[in-house]
Amino acid sequence: MAGGSGSRLWPLSRALYPKQFLRLNGSGSMLQNTITRLQGLECADPMLICNEEHRFIAAEQLRELGELNHNIILEPAGRNTAPAIALAAFAAIGQGNDPVMLVLAADHIIQHAEVFRESVRKALRFAEQDKLVTFGIVPTGPETGYGYIERGVDQGAGGFDVARFVEKPDEDTALEYIDSGEFYWNSGMFMFKASRYLKELKSHRPDIYKACEEAMMDLNSDLDFVRVNKEAFLNCPEDSVDYAVMEKTKDAIVVPMDAGWNDVGSWSSLWEVSDKDDSGNVHHGDVMSHNSYNNYVFAETGMVATVGIDDVVVVQTKDAVLVVKKDQVQDVKKIVEALKRDNRTEFQLHREVYRPWGKYDCIDNGARYQVKRITVKPGEKLSIQMHHHRAEHWVVVSGTANVTLDDETTMVTENESVYIPIGSVHSLENPGKIPLDLIEVQSGAYLGEDDIVRFDDWYGRS
Repeated sequence: MAGGSGSRLWPLSRALYPKQFLRLNGSGSMLQNTITRLQGLECADPMLICNEEHRFIAAEQLRELGELNHNIILEPAGRNTAPAIALAAFAAIGQGNDPVMLVLAADHIIQHAEVFRESVRKALRFAEQDKLVTFGIVPTGPETGYGYIERGVDQGAGGFDVARFVEKPDEDTALEYIDSGEFYWNSGMFMFKASRYLKELKSHRPDIYKACEEAMMDLNSDLDFVRVNKEAFLNCPEDSVDYAVMEKTKDAIVVPMDAGWNDVGSWSSLWEVSDKDDSGNVHHGDVMSHNSYNNYVFAETGMVATVGIDDVVVVQTKDAVLVVKKDQVQDVKKIVEALKRDNRTEFQLHREVYRPWGKYDCIDNGARYQVKRITVKPGEKLSIQMHHHRAEHWVVVSGTANVTLDDETTMVTENESVYIPIGSVHSLENPGKIPLDLIEVQSGAYLGEDDIVRFDDWYGRS
Protein backbone atom coordinates (compact mmCIF):
# COMPACT_ATOMS: atom_id res chain seq x y z
CA MET A 1 0.00 0.00 0.00
CA ALA A 2 1.75 3.14 -1.25
CA GLY A 3 -0.79 5.83 -0.44
CA GLY A 4 -0.62 8.76 1.95
CA SER A 5 1.23 12.06 1.87
CA GLY A 6 3.60 11.98 4.85
CA SER A 7 3.03 15.68 5.53
CA ARG A 8 5.05 15.61 8.76
CA LEU A 9 8.21 14.91 6.74
CA TRP A 10 7.86 18.14 4.76
CA PRO A 11 9.81 19.65 2.99
CA LEU A 12 11.22 16.37 1.65
CA SER A 13 7.77 14.79 1.43
CA ARG A 14 5.31 16.63 -0.82
CA ALA A 15 1.77 15.82 -1.97
CA LEU A 16 3.03 14.67 -5.38
CA TYR A 17 6.21 13.06 -4.00
CA PRO A 18 5.27 11.53 -0.63
CA LYS A 19 7.55 9.85 1.87
CA GLN A 20 7.23 6.27 0.57
CA PHE A 21 9.21 7.33 -2.52
CA LEU A 22 11.99 9.06 -0.57
CA ARG A 23 15.45 7.61 0.09
CA LEU A 24 15.63 8.30 3.81
CA ASN A 25 17.40 5.25 5.21
CA GLY A 26 19.84 3.59 2.82
CA SER A 27 20.24 3.65 -0.95
CA GLY A 28 16.71 2.54 -1.80
CA SER A 29 13.45 4.37 -1.29
CA MET A 30 11.11 3.27 1.48
CA LEU A 31 8.95 1.52 -1.14
CA GLN A 32 11.96 -0.23 -2.64
CA ASN A 33 13.22 -1.32 0.78
CA THR A 34 9.77 -2.74 1.59
CA ILE A 35 10.04 -4.97 -1.48
CA THR A 36 13.69 -5.98 -1.13
CA ARG A 37 13.26 -7.13 2.47
CA LEU A 38 10.96 -9.86 1.13
CA GLN A 39 14.00 -11.61 -0.36
CA GLY A 40 14.29 -14.98 1.34
CA LEU A 41 10.52 -15.48 1.42
CA GLU A 42 8.60 -17.39 -1.25
CA CYS A 43 6.59 -14.50 -2.63
CA ALA A 44 4.94 -13.84 -5.95
CA ASP A 45 5.53 -10.53 -7.75
CA PRO A 46 4.50 -7.62 -5.55
CA MET A 47 1.16 -5.94 -6.18
CA LEU A 48 1.22 -2.21 -5.56
CA ILE A 49 -1.81 -0.04 -4.72
CA CYS A 50 -1.19 3.66 -5.20
CA ASN A 51 -2.84 6.92 -6.18
CA GLU A 52 -3.27 7.90 -9.81
CA GLU A 53 -1.09 10.97 -9.27
CA HIS A 54 1.89 8.88 -8.13
CA ARG A 55 1.77 6.23 -10.85
CA PHE A 56 4.90 7.15 -12.80
CA ILE A 57 7.08 7.53 -9.71
CA ALA A 58 5.90 4.14 -8.46
CA ALA A 59 6.47 2.50 -11.84
CA GLU A 60 9.99 3.90 -12.13
CA GLN A 61 10.94 2.67 -8.67
CA LEU A 62 9.60 -0.82 -9.40
CA ARG A 63 11.43 -0.78 -12.76
CA GLU A 64 14.71 -0.02 -10.96
CA LEU A 65 14.20 -3.23 -8.96
CA GLY A 66 13.15 -5.31 -11.97
CA GLU A 67 9.75 -5.78 -10.30
CA LEU A 68 7.52 -3.91 -12.78
CA ASN A 69 5.14 -6.40 -14.36
CA HIS A 70 1.73 -4.78 -14.98
CA ASN A 71 1.28 -4.96 -11.22
CA ILE A 72 0.22 -1.44 -10.15
CA ILE A 73 -3.44 -0.89 -9.29
CA LEU A 74 -4.44 2.77 -9.36
CA GLU A 75 -6.96 4.27 -6.96
CA PRO A 76 -8.90 7.22 -8.40
CA ALA A 77 -8.98 8.64 -4.87
CA GLY A 78 -7.87 7.53 -1.42
CA ARG A 79 -10.44 5.51 0.50
CA ASN A 80 -8.23 4.23 3.35
CA THR A 81 -6.84 0.71 3.77
CA ALA A 82 -9.92 -1.55 3.81
CA PRO A 83 -10.92 -0.75 0.19
CA ALA A 84 -7.30 -0.78 -1.00
CA ILE A 85 -6.79 -4.30 0.33
CA ALA A 86 -10.12 -5.36 -1.17
CA LEU A 87 -8.97 -4.26 -4.63
CA ALA A 88 -5.82 -6.34 -4.25
CA ALA A 89 -7.78 -9.36 -3.00
CA PHE A 90 -10.21 -9.21 -5.94
CA ALA A 91 -7.27 -8.84 -8.33
CA ALA A 92 -5.47 -11.84 -6.83
CA ILE A 93 -8.54 -14.06 -7.03
CA GLY A 94 -9.17 -12.81 -10.55
CA GLN A 95 -5.83 -14.30 -11.56
CA GLY A 96 -7.25 -17.74 -10.87
CA ASN A 97 -5.98 -18.54 -7.38
CA ASP A 98 -6.56 -17.73 -3.74
CA PRO A 99 -3.20 -16.68 -2.34
CA VAL A 100 -2.19 -15.76 1.16
CA MET A 101 -1.71 -12.00 1.06
CA LEU A 102 1.03 -10.27 3.00
CA VAL A 103 -0.21 -6.68 3.34
CA LEU A 104 2.49 -4.09 3.95
CA ALA A 105 2.66 -0.31 4.08
CA ALA A 106 5.34 1.09 1.78
CA ASP A 107 6.55 3.72 4.25
CA HIS A 108 7.89 1.72 7.20
CA ILE A 109 11.49 1.24 8.27
CA ILE A 110 12.46 -2.22 9.55
CA GLN A 111 16.05 -2.51 10.73
CA HIS A 112 16.26 -6.29 11.18
CA ALA A 113 15.00 -7.88 7.96
CA GLU A 114 15.57 -11.50 8.97
CA VAL A 115 13.59 -11.05 12.21
CA PHE A 116 10.80 -9.57 10.08
CA ARG A 117 10.90 -12.56 7.73
CA GLU A 118 10.78 -15.02 10.62
CA SER A 119 7.63 -13.32 11.94
CA VAL A 120 6.11 -13.60 8.47
CA ARG A 121 6.86 -17.33 8.40
CA LYS A 122 5.12 -17.74 11.77
CA ALA A 123 2.11 -15.81 10.53
CA LEU A 124 1.83 -17.94 7.41
CA ARG A 125 0.89 -21.00 9.47
CA PHE A 126 -2.10 -19.17 10.91
CA ALA A 127 -3.15 -17.54 7.64
CA GLU A 128 -3.21 -20.94 5.94
CA GLN A 129 -5.67 -22.01 8.67
CA ASP A 130 -8.05 -19.19 7.65
CA LYS A 131 -6.98 -16.84 10.44
CA LEU A 132 -6.57 -13.10 9.94
CA VAL A 133 -3.14 -12.17 11.23
CA THR A 134 -1.87 -8.79 12.36
CA PHE A 135 1.72 -8.12 13.38
CA GLY A 136 2.18 -6.59 16.83
CA ILE A 137 5.36 -4.63 17.40
CA VAL A 138 7.09 -5.39 20.69
CA PRO A 139 7.03 -1.91 22.30
CA THR A 140 10.22 -0.15 23.34
CA GLY A 141 8.43 2.47 25.44
CA PRO A 142 5.10 4.10 26.29
CA GLU A 143 4.48 5.53 22.81
CA THR A 144 1.31 7.64 22.63
CA GLY A 145 1.34 7.98 18.84
CA TYR A 146 0.43 4.36 18.07
CA GLY A 147 -2.63 2.21 18.55
CA TYR A 148 -2.15 -0.92 20.66
CA ILE A 149 -3.18 -4.60 20.45
CA GLU A 150 -3.86 -6.60 23.59
CA ARG A 151 -2.99 -10.26 23.25
CA GLY A 152 -5.26 -13.03 24.45
CA VAL A 153 -4.89 -16.82 24.57
CA ASP A 154 -1.51 -18.19 23.47
CA GLN A 155 -2.12 -20.32 20.39
CA GLY A 156 1.44 -21.59 20.27
CA ALA A 157 3.75 -21.39 17.24
CA GLY A 158 4.33 -17.70 17.95
CA GLY A 159 0.77 -16.41 17.77
CA PHE A 160 -1.91 -15.17 20.20
CA ASP A 161 -5.62 -14.51 19.93
CA VAL A 162 -6.36 -10.80 19.70
CA ALA A 163 -8.16 -9.74 22.88
CA ARG A 164 -8.83 -6.21 21.66
CA PHE A 165 -7.55 -3.26 19.67
CA VAL A 166 -7.20 0.02 21.55
CA GLU A 167 -6.83 3.60 20.32
CA LYS A 168 -3.79 5.79 20.86
CA PRO A 169 -3.53 6.14 24.67
CA ASP A 170 -2.42 8.97 26.92
CA GLU A 171 0.99 8.57 28.57
CA ASP A 172 -0.28 7.06 31.84
CA THR A 173 -2.37 4.47 29.99
CA ALA A 174 0.54 3.67 27.68
CA LEU A 175 2.73 3.04 30.75
CA GLU A 176 0.12 0.63 32.11
CA TYR A 177 0.10 -1.23 28.78
CA ILE A 178 3.88 -1.54 28.77
CA ASP A 179 4.06 -2.66 32.40
CA SER A 180 1.47 -5.39 31.80
CA GLY A 181 3.54 -7.05 29.07
CA GLU A 182 0.31 -7.95 27.26
CA PHE A 183 0.22 -5.19 24.64
CA TYR A 184 1.89 -4.56 21.29
CA TRP A 185 2.00 -1.57 18.97
CA ASN A 186 -0.37 -1.86 16.02
CA SER A 187 1.94 -2.06 12.99
CA GLY A 188 -0.64 -1.85 10.19
CA MET A 189 0.79 -5.03 8.59
CA PHE A 190 -1.43 -8.08 7.99
CA MET A 191 -1.58 -11.56 6.50
CA PHE A 192 -4.63 -13.57 5.39
CA LYS A 193 -6.06 -15.43 2.44
CA ALA A 194 -7.61 -13.18 -0.18
CA SER A 195 -10.94 -15.02 -0.01
CA ARG A 196 -10.97 -14.96 3.80
CA TYR A 197 -10.51 -11.20 3.89
CA LEU A 198 -13.26 -10.63 1.33
CA LYS A 199 -15.61 -12.92 3.25
CA GLU A 200 -15.08 -10.94 6.45
CA LEU A 201 -15.39 -7.62 4.61
CA LYS A 202 -18.65 -8.73 2.99
CA SER A 203 -19.99 -9.74 6.40
CA HIS A 204 -19.03 -6.60 8.29
CA ARG A 205 -18.90 -3.90 5.60
CA PRO A 206 -21.01 -5.07 2.64
CA ASP A 207 -21.08 -1.51 1.28
CA ILE A 208 -17.30 -1.46 0.87
CA TYR A 209 -17.30 -4.99 -0.52
CA LYS A 210 -19.92 -4.14 -3.15
CA ALA A 211 -18.25 -0.90 -4.27
CA CYS A 212 -14.87 -2.59 -4.66
CA GLU A 213 -16.38 -5.59 -6.43
CA GLU A 214 -18.08 -3.28 -8.93
CA ALA A 215 -14.89 -1.24 -9.37
CA MET A 216 -12.95 -4.41 -10.25
CA MET A 217 -15.55 -5.57 -12.78
CA ASP A 218 -14.60 -2.80 -15.20
CA LEU A 219 -10.80 -2.63 -15.50
CA ASN A 220 -8.76 -0.59 -17.93
CA SER A 221 -5.17 -1.62 -18.56
CA ASP A 222 -2.75 1.20 -19.41
CA LEU A 223 0.98 0.52 -19.80
CA ASP A 224 2.00 -1.02 -16.46
CA PHE A 225 -1.13 0.15 -14.66
CA VAL A 226 -4.56 -1.27 -13.92
CA ARG A 227 -7.29 1.32 -13.55
CA VAL A 228 -10.48 0.40 -11.71
CA ASN A 229 -13.91 1.82 -12.50
CA LYS A 230 -13.68 5.39 -11.20
CA GLU A 231 -17.37 6.01 -10.54
CA ALA A 232 -17.82 2.78 -8.60
CA PHE A 233 -14.74 3.34 -6.46
CA LEU A 234 -15.59 6.95 -5.68
CA ASN A 235 -18.87 5.64 -4.23
CA CYS A 236 -16.91 3.44 -1.83
CA PRO A 237 -16.99 4.53 1.84
CA GLU A 238 -13.69 5.26 3.59
CA ASP A 239 -12.57 2.94 6.37
CA SER A 240 -9.43 1.31 7.71
CA VAL A 241 -8.91 -2.44 7.71
CA ASP A 242 -8.72 -2.27 11.52
CA TYR A 243 -12.21 -0.80 11.92
CA ALA A 244 -13.82 -2.59 8.97
CA VAL A 245 -12.52 -6.11 9.60
CA MET A 246 -9.86 -6.77 12.22
CA GLU A 247 -11.79 -5.36 15.21
CA LYS A 248 -14.93 -7.29 14.22
CA THR A 249 -13.66 -10.72 13.19
CA LYS A 250 -13.57 -13.58 15.67
CA ASP A 251 -10.49 -15.07 14.00
CA ALA A 252 -7.84 -12.40 14.55
CA ILE A 253 -4.36 -13.52 15.54
CA VAL A 254 -1.45 -11.29 16.59
CA VAL A 255 2.11 -12.40 15.87
CA PRO A 256 4.71 -10.40 17.84
CA MET A 257 7.54 -8.77 15.90
CA ASP A 258 10.70 -7.24 17.36
CA ALA A 259 12.48 -6.19 14.19
CA GLY A 260 13.40 -2.54 14.74
CA TRP A 261 10.14 -1.29 13.23
CA ASN A 262 9.32 2.40 12.84
CA ASP A 263 6.59 4.02 10.77
CA VAL A 264 8.72 7.19 10.42
CA GLY A 265 5.83 9.48 11.22
CA SER A 266 8.05 12.47 12.02
CA TRP A 267 11.58 13.84 11.76
CA SER A 268 12.31 12.87 15.36
CA SER A 269 11.40 9.23 14.68
CA LEU A 270 13.71 9.26 11.66
CA TRP A 271 16.50 10.62 13.88
CA GLU A 272 15.87 7.77 16.31
CA VAL A 273 16.41 5.01 13.72
CA SER A 274 19.36 6.63 11.92
CA ASP A 275 23.07 6.09 12.58
CA LYS A 276 24.53 8.92 14.66
CA ASP A 277 27.99 10.37 15.15
CA ASP A 278 29.71 10.73 18.54
CA SER A 279 27.70 13.89 19.22
CA GLY A 280 24.37 12.22 18.53
CA ASN A 281 23.98 14.04 15.21
CA VAL A 282 22.56 12.62 12.00
CA HIS A 283 23.94 14.35 8.90
CA HIS A 284 22.92 13.91 5.26
CA GLY A 285 24.68 15.85 2.54
CA ASP A 286 27.24 18.63 2.98
CA VAL A 287 26.93 19.44 6.69
CA MET A 288 29.38 20.97 9.16
CA SER A 289 28.62 21.29 12.86
CA HIS A 290 30.33 22.83 15.87
CA ASN A 291 29.26 22.42 19.48
CA SER A 292 25.97 20.91 18.29
CA TYR A 293 24.37 17.76 19.67
CA ASN A 294 21.53 15.35 18.92
CA ASN A 295 20.43 17.10 15.72
CA TYR A 296 19.08 15.82 12.41
CA VAL A 297 20.45 17.86 9.50
CA PHE A 298 19.61 17.17 5.85
CA ALA A 299 21.28 19.22 3.11
CA GLU A 300 19.97 18.58 -0.39
CA THR A 301 22.01 21.29 -2.13
CA GLY A 302 24.82 23.47 -0.89
CA MET A 303 26.33 23.37 2.58
CA VAL A 304 24.49 23.62 5.91
CA ALA A 305 26.40 24.60 9.06
CA THR A 306 25.18 24.42 12.66
CA VAL A 307 26.76 26.12 15.69
CA GLY A 308 25.66 25.67 19.29
CA ILE A 309 22.29 24.02 18.70
CA ASP A 310 20.87 20.89 20.32
CA ASP A 311 17.86 18.67 19.61
CA VAL A 312 16.94 20.46 16.39
CA VAL A 313 15.89 19.29 12.93
CA VAL A 314 17.20 21.23 9.92
CA VAL A 315 16.08 20.18 6.43
CA GLN A 316 17.24 22.13 3.38
CA THR A 317 15.87 21.46 -0.11
CA LYS A 318 16.16 23.44 -3.35
CA ASP A 319 13.11 25.54 -2.55
CA ALA A 320 12.53 25.37 1.22
CA VAL A 321 14.27 25.22 4.61
CA LEU A 322 12.73 23.74 7.76
CA VAL A 323 14.10 24.42 11.25
CA VAL A 324 12.18 22.83 14.14
CA LYS A 325 12.82 21.57 17.66
CA LYS A 326 12.72 17.78 17.81
CA ASP A 327 10.02 17.84 20.49
CA GLN A 328 7.72 19.91 18.23
CA VAL A 329 8.07 18.05 14.92
CA GLN A 330 4.43 16.90 15.01
CA ASP A 331 3.46 20.50 14.25
CA VAL A 332 5.25 20.51 10.88
CA LYS A 333 1.87 19.46 9.48
CA LYS A 334 0.56 22.91 10.55
CA ILE A 335 2.99 24.49 8.09
CA VAL A 336 1.82 22.10 5.38
CA GLU A 337 -1.80 22.98 6.09
CA ALA A 338 -0.95 26.68 5.73
CA LEU A 339 0.90 26.08 2.45
CA LYS A 340 -2.11 24.19 1.11
CA ARG A 341 -4.52 26.89 2.26
CA ASP A 342 -2.42 29.58 0.58
CA ASN A 343 -2.14 27.50 -2.62
CA ARG A 344 1.67 27.48 -2.41
CA THR A 345 3.50 25.16 -4.79
CA GLU A 346 5.79 24.00 -1.96
CA PHE A 347 2.86 21.99 -0.59
CA GLN A 348 2.53 19.92 -3.74
CA LEU A 349 5.78 19.85 -5.71
CA HIS A 350 9.52 19.90 -5.34
CA ARG A 351 11.49 22.25 -7.53
CA GLU A 352 12.68 19.10 -9.27
CA VAL A 353 9.66 17.30 -10.74
CA TYR A 354 9.62 13.73 -12.06
CA ARG A 355 7.77 12.73 -15.20
CA PRO A 356 7.44 9.35 -16.97
CA TRP A 357 9.98 10.50 -19.58
CA GLY A 358 12.48 11.91 -17.06
CA LYS A 359 12.47 15.07 -14.93
CA TYR A 360 12.78 18.85 -14.93
CA ASP A 361 14.22 21.33 -12.47
CA CYS A 362 12.98 24.94 -12.29
CA ILE A 363 16.27 26.82 -12.09
CA ASP A 364 14.98 30.39 -12.20
CA ASN A 365 11.83 32.40 -12.85
CA GLY A 366 10.54 35.93 -13.08
CA ALA A 367 7.45 37.90 -14.12
CA ARG A 368 7.48 36.74 -17.76
CA TYR A 369 10.15 34.03 -17.92
CA GLN A 370 11.08 30.66 -16.48
CA VAL A 371 14.23 28.56 -16.88
CA LYS A 372 14.22 24.78 -16.55
CA ARG A 373 16.83 22.06 -16.83
CA ILE A 374 15.16 19.10 -18.57
CA THR A 375 16.45 15.51 -18.56
CA VAL A 376 14.91 12.99 -20.97
CA LYS A 377 15.72 9.31 -20.48
CA PRO A 378 17.07 7.32 -23.45
CA GLY A 379 14.31 6.23 -25.82
CA GLU A 380 11.65 8.41 -24.16
CA LYS A 381 9.50 11.13 -25.70
CA LEU A 382 7.49 14.09 -24.45
CA SER A 383 3.91 14.47 -25.64
CA ILE A 384 3.00 16.17 -28.92
CA GLN A 385 1.80 19.47 -27.51
CA MET A 386 1.14 23.17 -27.95
CA HIS A 387 1.12 26.27 -25.73
CA HIS A 388 -1.25 29.24 -26.05
CA HIS A 389 0.68 31.71 -23.89
CA ARG A 390 4.39 30.97 -24.04
CA ALA A 391 7.28 30.49 -26.42
CA GLU A 392 10.30 28.31 -25.61
CA HIS A 393 14.01 28.18 -26.43
CA TRP A 394 15.75 24.81 -26.04
CA VAL A 395 19.55 24.56 -25.74
CA VAL A 396 20.97 21.02 -25.75
CA VAL A 397 23.66 20.60 -23.07
CA SER A 398 24.41 16.91 -23.64
CA GLY A 399 22.96 14.10 -25.70
CA THR A 400 20.89 14.28 -28.87
CA ALA A 401 17.32 15.50 -29.37
CA ASN A 402 14.81 14.81 -32.12
CA VAL A 403 12.67 17.95 -32.20
CA THR A 404 9.40 17.96 -34.14
CA LEU A 405 8.13 21.46 -34.88
CA ASP A 406 4.80 21.46 -36.71
CA ASP A 407 5.46 19.06 -39.63
CA GLU A 408 9.27 19.09 -39.59
CA THR A 409 11.62 16.91 -37.46
CA THR A 410 15.19 18.08 -36.81
CA MET A 411 18.09 16.50 -34.91
CA VAL A 412 19.57 18.92 -32.37
CA THR A 413 22.89 18.05 -30.76
CA GLU A 414 25.15 19.44 -28.03
CA ASN A 415 25.54 23.25 -28.02
CA GLU A 416 22.76 23.66 -30.59
CA SER A 417 19.38 25.30 -29.96
CA VAL A 418 15.86 25.53 -31.34
CA TYR A 419 13.04 28.07 -30.93
CA ILE A 420 9.43 26.98 -30.28
CA PRO A 421 6.99 29.82 -31.14
CA ILE A 422 3.67 30.34 -29.36
CA GLY A 423 0.95 28.13 -30.85
CA SER A 424 3.27 25.73 -32.68
CA VAL A 425 2.72 21.96 -32.32
CA HIS A 426 5.93 20.36 -31.09
CA SER A 427 7.49 17.37 -29.37
CA LEU A 428 10.85 16.29 -28.00
CA GLU A 429 12.41 12.81 -28.14
CA ASN A 430 15.70 11.30 -27.00
CA PRO A 431 16.73 8.77 -29.67
CA GLY A 432 20.12 8.11 -28.08
CA LYS A 433 21.50 5.74 -25.46
CA ILE A 434 22.49 8.40 -22.90
CA PRO A 435 20.27 10.92 -21.08
CA LEU A 436 19.39 14.08 -22.96
CA ASP A 437 19.98 17.27 -20.94
CA LEU A 438 18.76 20.63 -22.18
CA ILE A 439 18.04 24.09 -20.86
CA GLU A 440 14.56 25.41 -21.60
CA VAL A 441 13.83 29.14 -21.42
CA GLN A 442 10.11 29.93 -21.39
CA SER A 443 8.82 33.43 -22.03
CA GLY A 444 5.28 34.73 -22.20
CA ALA A 445 2.28 36.11 -20.33
CA TYR A 446 1.44 32.82 -18.56
CA LEU A 447 3.88 30.03 -17.71
CA GLY A 448 1.74 27.52 -15.76
CA GLU A 449 1.95 23.80 -16.40
CA ASP A 450 -1.75 23.80 -17.30
CA ASP A 451 -0.93 25.73 -20.50
CA ILE A 452 -0.25 22.45 -22.28
CA VAL A 453 -2.58 21.08 -24.95
CA ARG A 454 -1.58 17.45 -25.56
CA PHE A 455 -2.49 15.91 -28.92
CA ASP A 456 -0.75 12.56 -28.47
CA ASP A 457 1.14 11.01 -25.57
CA TRP A 458 2.95 7.71 -24.99
CA TYR A 459 1.86 7.74 -21.36
CA GLY A 460 -1.90 8.14 -21.74
CA ARG A 461 -2.07 11.81 -20.65
CA SER A 462 -3.54 13.29 -23.83
